[in-house]
Amino acid sequence: MNIQDKYRSLKQILKKLRSVVVAYSGGVDSTFLLKVAVDTLGAENVLACISAGVVEPKHVLKRAKKIARDFGVRLLTIDVDELNDPGFAANKADRCFHCKSHLCQELLDIAGKSGLKNVVFGTNIDDLADFRPGNRAMKIFGIRSPLAEAGLTKKDIRTLSRKLGLETADVPASPCLASRISYGLEITEKRLNQVEQAEDFLRRFGLVEFRVRHHDSIARIEVSPNDIPKLTTEPARSKIVKKLKSLGFKFVTVDLQGFRSGSLNELLSENEMQNSL
Repeated sequence: MNIQDKYRSLKQILKKLRSVVVAYSGGVDSTFLLKVAVDTLGAENVLACISAGVVEPKHVLKRAKKIARDFGVRLLTIDVDELNDPGFAANKADRCFHCKSHLCQELLDIAGKSGLKNVVFGTNIDDLADFRPGNRAMKIFGIRSPLAEAGLTKKDIRTLSRKLGLETADVPASPCLASRISYGLEITEKRLNQVEQAEDFLRRFGLVEFRVRHHDSIARIEVSPNDIPKLTTEPARSKIVKKLKSLGFKFVTVDLQGFRSGSLNELLSENEMQNSL
């Protein structure tokens, strides 16, 4: 199936759903899904819901709100308060299952009260092959994933987003801040704030795709190998060390292996991963 066939399939899937609550993050996938839903169903049959809790990067929220306004769609900001769930805060391999379960229930409740027939997530077909315990929650709650159902890959979605003129077409992924905290290390508001402030600071150095991984007293910075000199040459090196230590980190490191999505999953055993899916 070529990309245009997949696109037509997506629109057909949405037409059959008739009205939807879109789990909207402002990222590539959910923005594309929201745009196609609005174009296919009409803005009056679509509600975008975005989480603005402590685990979400705040720099994404402003852009997401602007895009929703441009689409002319209703936007509801929610906070599912993940930190009050011991299963989430414990930060085991199934952390994402607990988070996504709360979100699914919240969105189903909103859909029911709003008279909308379905809740949809921006999961693409590549996500189904990745380590994503949250996918199990979606199955349990009966949440639909139109992008995956249409066979759309991440590459497809970026290509179609460019054709639609979406400003998110080439933005890097920006998962929740909890994904930066090493498994087994309790997720707290303080640690989430440390990560967010550290990444906000590093963004000033022209970095685009990077992460600050939180290993308790150690901040491990992942950037593209080509960007490592931006961090290790003066005066940037001294400024970065000073800032991150002021946030409470005792040691500041740069990972020579470079940026890789989901690198903390490397700490998990096969059994831990299998038992979480």
